[in-house]
Amino acid sequence: MLSALLGWSARAEAIPLLNGFGGPTGYGTTDHCVHPNDDGSYAGPGATDFATPVPIDLTPAFSGGLAFFGSVYRTFYLNTNGNITFHGALPTYTPDPFPVADQPMIAPWWGDVDTRGGGQPSQNSICFHIEPNRIVITWHNVGYYDSHNDRLNDFQMILSTSGTCTTSGDFDVEFRYNRCEWTTGDASGGSGGFGGTPAQVGFDAGDRRNYVALPTSRTAAILNVCSTTNVSGGAPGLFRFQIRGGVVGGGCAGAGQPCTVPGQMGACGMGLTICSAMGTTCQQVNQPRARACNGFDNDCDGQIDEGNTLCPVNQVCDRGQCVERCQPELGCLTGRTCSDRGTCVETSCLNVTCPSGQRCAGGNCVGICDGVSCPWSQSCRAGRCVNPCDGIVCDGRDVCDRDPTSSTVGTCIPGCQCRPCGTGFSCQPDGYCTEDACAGVTCPTGTHCTAGRCTDSCAVGPDMHLCPAGESCQLGQCVGGSVAADGGVRTDGGVARTDGGVRADGSVSYVFRTAATGCTCRVGARSSNTGSTLPVLALAVAAGGVLRRRRRR
Repeated sequence: MLSALLGWSARAEAIPLLNGFGGPTGYGTTDHCVHPNDDGSYAGPGATDFATPVPIDLTPAFSGGLAFFGSVYRTFYLNTNGNITFHGALPTYTPDPFPVADQPMIAPWWGDVDTRGGGQPSQNSICFHIEPNRIVITWHNVGYYDSHNDRLNDFQMILSTSGTCTTSGDFDVEFRYNRCEWTTGDASGGSGGFGGTPAQVGFDAGDRRNYVALPTSRTAAILNVCSTTNVSGGAPGLFRFQIRGGVVGGGCAGAGQPCTVPGQMGACGMGLTICSAMGTTCQQVNQPRARACNGFDNDCDGQIDEGNTLCPVNQVCDRGQCVERCQPELGCLTGRTCSDRGTCVETSCLNVTCPSGQRCAGGNCVGICDGVSCPWSQSCRAGRCVNPCDGIVCDGRDVCDRDPTSSTVGTCIPGCQCRPCGTGFSCQPDGYCTEDACAGVTCPTGTHCTAGRCTDSCAVGPDMHLCPAGESCQLGQCVGGSVAADGGVRTDGGVARTDGGVRADGSVSYVFRTAATGCTCRVGARSSNTGSTLPVLALAVAAGGVLRRRRRR
């Protein structure tokens, strides 16, 4: 009856356990298996109940030992009750809440395991296997106190050297849960395998300060380890962690991936996955901003494009875009139609209504970031150009990929200490590859180093338009207020926008004039905040001899 109330079947099978390590079940040779017991530990080959526990040498797998919370260990104790410890054997059957004094441990399932119910080797067997760079420990179909076999748990712990860049003593931990049918032994307040004090999963430094415990530990929900995972795209029952510099740094697979912030609306509901204890959490990355006509809830109040002041004079916000007001008798430009709202819209979008966060283009609803180009080193997320690595904390010697053209942008990747840099680049102490010509070069705000020279981070090619609708690029950031799409000239009912009058862009100052007079450019001006001449941008000479700024689309 209790199993039905908890919502799980009597036999809950998840990810398969690793085997092929010898012995009758493939989980380890008989001399590497724990004798049938209650609250005991591995005591060597041929041991019987109440035999003295013996430490297991782990140096055949990790020659330099394992670094764990400030100490390096070369032996461990394998305990029947679902854990390994480093200072000595642990007979305790009811899991004390972490942190525990003077008992550093790794516990895939600290509960009251009892293997005296027999049935070995197909059940109630605990075996280990050691090979270079890996230790595998398996609790295979184990029962619970007092010698109960009506419900069985099948789980495994794997310690291995990291596949990414690490320092001496670093290692990875993997928990695999194939079968989860009980949580509590009779002596821990349980009955029928449930109630009382359920099992605990996690890591403890043994100093009463540092520990990491699965949030469902010591609750009935600990059974969910068979149906959940902390690995992005991983199978149910798979949990992975990293021990870096002696501390637990893993459990954050998927860091940098977009997520939805609970209880937030609009842009404020967009977040990034970050590491949080033994799992992940969704961190809010957008704060409320001024309203803008872009088909998105910028001020996070639950309404999109509200207000009558989002667009210039003689324009109105319609379906995420500022469009010309119109009168049916005057018509619109080719390809546009005067709508019932008195706006010229794309004819193909006239009867199209798009959901929140999308806009119509060419008759189709497209993502708010589709077609948006961002300044150097930024990516479009939730309609905003942002630094893709803001809020991302990577473990060990991994770094956040900040290349917006990379498929792994915003996620943790091995630093350049682990992967060679390309020709012309060198590895820096921060784990990033830097152009040789830019090594030691410090650029002012809003610029970045390219080929040894500081370049405006807002500079783009002639066929690109930076920033989402309603924003312009200033000092390498997208901020409110549009720039002219035709190289600095923008008309609002025949009046050109000045965008502050003068802008220093590299070594070229642009003075925006009216549409009738075009724009004039002063070459060789210095940026007011740098004190140094920046690279001169390419200028095209018009037929009339007037220099014009290149178009951005």
